[in-house]
Amino acid sequence: MPDGPVDLMQQLHDEHAAALWSFCLHLTRGDHARAEDVVQETLLRAWRKADVLEQSDRSVRSWLFTVARNIVIDEWRTARARRELSVAEVPEQGATSDGTDEAILSWIVAEAVTHLSREHRDVLLECYYRGDSVAEASRRLGIPEGTVKSRTHYALRALRLALEEMGVTP
Repeated sequence: MPDGPVDLMQQLHDEHAAALWSFCLHLTRGDHARAEDVVQETLLRAWRKADVLEQSDRSVRSWLFTVARNIVIDEWRTARARRELSVAEVPEQGATSDGTDEAILSWIVAEAVTHLSREHRDVLLECYYRGDSVAEASRRLGIPEGTVKSRTHYALRALRLALEEMGVTP
C-alpha cells in the first residue's frame, strides 16, 4: 500500500486514470469539459479520503466510479432544480399575445417543411399535425412502424436544419 496521500494519488493515476476518464466521458455523454471536471472532483475527494482508501479492503476503482457517478447525479439534480419553479414562484400572467408571434412562427415552420422530402413531410403530418400514434401512422402510410420512427427522427433533424438555415434557432 502507498506511504501517504501523494503516493496514493500516483497509484490512483497509474492504475485507474484511463478507466476513470472513460467512465466519466460515458457519464457525461462525451462532454470532455464536464468529464474533466468530474475526474478532477473525484480525485479531489479521493485525496481527502486517502486514509480511508489506504485502509479499505474494497476496490478503489469501484469507489472512484461510485463517487464519479454521484457527482454527475448531483449536478443533474441541481440543474433540474434550477429549471423548476415552485408553485410560489410561478410568474403572473402577463399581457396576452395578439397571436402575431405565433402566426409568424407558424409561417416560418410551414416554409421550412416545404424543404423536406415527401416521406418526411408525410410522417410529420401524421405524427405531429394529426397526432396519430406510430401504429396509426404506420397503418395510414402503409409502412412498417420502425420506418415511421426512423423517418420521424430524420424528418425532425432535417426540419431543425432547415429552420437553422432560415435563421431560426431553438
